[in-house]
Order: sequence, then structure tokens, then C-alpha cells
Amino acid sequence: MSSSIATAPDPSGWFGRFGGRFVPETLVAALDQLDAAWAEASEDSTFLTELDGLLRDYVGRPTPLTDTPRLSAHAGGAAIWLKREDLAHTGAHKINNTIGQVLLARRMGKHRIIAETGAGQHGVATATACARFGLVCEVYMGAEDVRRQALNVFRMRMLGAVVHEVEDGSCTLKDATNAAMRDWMGSVETTHYVLGSVVGPHPFPLIVRSLQAVIGREARSQCLERIGHLPDHIVACVGGGSNAAGIFYPFLDDEEVSLIGVEAGGSSLEIGHHAASLGCGTPGVLHGSRSYVLQDSDGQTADVHSCSAGLDYPGVGPEHSWWKELGRATYMSVSDDEAIEAFQLLCSLEGILPALESSHAIAAALQIARELDSSQIVLVNLSGRGDKDVVEARTLMEEESVHGSPPQK
Repeated sequence: MSSSIATAPDPSGWFGRFGGRFVPETLVAALDQLDAAWAEASEDSTFLTELDGLLRDYVGRPTPLTDTPRLSAHAGGAAIWLKREDLAHTGAHKINNTIGQVLLARRMGKHRIIAETGAGQHGVATATACARFGLVCEVYMGAEDVRRQALNVFRMRMLGAVVHEVEDGSCTLKDATNAAMRDWMGSVETTHYVLGSVVGPHPFPLIVRSLQAVIGREARSQCLERIGHLPDHIVACVGGGSNAAGIFYPFLDDEEVSLIGVEAGGSSLEIGHHAASLGCGTPGVLHGSRSYVLQDSDGQTADVHSCSAGLDYPGVGPEHSWWKELGRATYMSVSDDEAIEAFQLLCSLEGILPALESSHAIAAALQIARELDSSQIVLVNLSGRGDKDVVEARTLMEEESVHGSPPQK
């Protein structure tokens, strides 16, 4: 494998033919400022020491590695292990990124923070970081996601954030991102946009992946210490793709480790019924960068669907698009029903309540493990916990009649 795979993007923000910047002129200066600030901060020992201290003492890193003997026995093949991002402060991996970006905003002298959110975990994590440092926080969230993630909306408001309910379009993550971008265009002098995934114009994909790569660095050393070797397969859900990029990146040069991203297959793979951008999309431009996008023949962004608000997005990060084309990572999809079944299985067999996003990765891991022997290891990035999803999951189970008796003890 070419050593350049781990050094991308190039100075203009391109991962092969993906990435770049496709933005109005009003954002160019702000992105240049952000690029320069990140380049300086990422080499500054004072900044890195403060970030590491916060990740350790505030976020609770390192998060543990957990084996799942009963889930593995249920699969009947490889051993399944979990990287427990659900145990990080606020209940998901999102805090790794927001703490770093809020530190960067403070360094740039910007004291108003905006963010978009789908499942609400990025909004909660952004509000948390702003509360920690006394910054103004405003979060944009689609009205449909406000409905199905009411607990996280309440958490954000408790943390002092203003939550703007977006009524445009499908009222989900894409529309919340559009609204946040519009806000930023009119407030760049005083505002930093804490983008929540490895999407958007350069340097956001680089910054978010770099901040989330702590997951993979920890997982790599933990596997060597606990298991004695690297995992055979790493599985992570992919919406925009930040948790997957974070765990995949430190393993890029380990060619013996397969990297498997799991997209939302929704209710079917007909257009408008899923959110599998890498599996079903084509290259296009969305929210400021070129990547795989779900779109029609005229380039209009398609409607998407997932039971999981955090995967309900019609695009994906440009680095994932590049890894797909290189063949370094492979991508599959899991349906709503399969994810909900995995949600129940991990609860009943291991006493761990996963987010519906993470349940897609669990469902895929079960499928993969069944085809392997017991000597192999499948490591799943459990990107978040499922407290936020309990009410929605119950509704979905009742509607789809998938709620059966839990597996026998």
C-alpha cells in the first residue's frame, strides 16, 4: 500500500478526486483562517497537552475494550469485541471532536459556537464543551429529529444551548446542516461552526478525523495488550463517517486488518428509503466537498431514510469515498429491521444498550462473525449508547412487529 494513504489530504484538501472546497466567497477567508489555526495548533505542545488532559480527565479516555462472550456465542464464529465510545462523557464519540474544536475556536478568539445535529449526540457534545468553557452555543436540528430525539433536545437546553428547530425539506440532518451553513455565512467574524462529521469543505474532514483518531490509536494498543495481536476486522457505522474514520485511520497501514463501514439500508434499497451513499450513490458535491452522494440524474440530492437519526444523511466524508475507491475499506448496508434486532440482542445478551447508529455495526459484525472461525477477532466501534433511542426503538418495534421474546439465557 502506498504510504501516501495516511498523509492525505493534499494542501488543497483533496483525497484523490474527493474533498476540496465548494463554498461561497464569504466562507473562503474563514476556512483559510481555520486551516492555518489547525495547522499551528496541531503542532503546538501547549494546545495538545491541554487537549490530552481534557480527554483524560473530562471525557474519560481511554475508553475500554470489552469482549462479548454471549454475543459471540450467539453468532457462532469469530469473537466480537467492542471499543466502548458509549462510555465517553455525554455517551458517544462526538465529544472527542467538540472538545478539540471548541479549544481551537477559543484560540481563534471566537466565542459563539454553532453546530448541526441529527441524533443529538453531536449537539449535546457541542453544548457540553461550550458549557465547560463558557461559550455561547446554538444548535440546528431538523424537526423530525427533534421529535425522535426529544431526550437529547432537553439535554442540550439544560446545558445552556439554544436549539433551532429546522422545518425545511425532510426536517433531518441534511436540512440542519444547510441551516447551520447559512448562519455561518452571515456570522463568520464572531462564530465558529463545529461541524460534527468528516464532511464539509476543507479543512473540516481533516480536523474531525484527526480529533477522532484517538479512538483508533487507543484500540490498536489495547488490542495488542489485551488480545496479543491486531483484530482481523474492524466494523463501524457510517453516516457522515466520523466514528469510522476515527477508528480506521490508525490501522490504514495494517493491511492484514480489514476495515468495514456499515451504512443505513433503511426499509429497502430503493431511492428515498435508505441512506447508503457509498453503496448506492454517485460522486457529487454536497455541503462544500466532493464525495459519494445520493442524488438524481440532475444532481439533485435525494431524500433518505434510516431508523437512526445519526445515519439519516445523503452523503459521506470524502476520505471514506477515497478509501472505497482505493479498496482499503469496504462498505455494506444493514436494514432498519436488522439494526433493531441487533439493538435488542446486545441489550439482552451483554447488558449493553447501544445507539441505533451503533446497532447497524453490531448487526454487520454478527453477519461477518458467522462466516469466520473462533480464532478471529471482529472489533466493533460502539460509537454511542442508546438511552436516546429507547422511545423511538419501542415505537419501531411495535410498528414493524419485530419485538419478540429476548434470546434465551
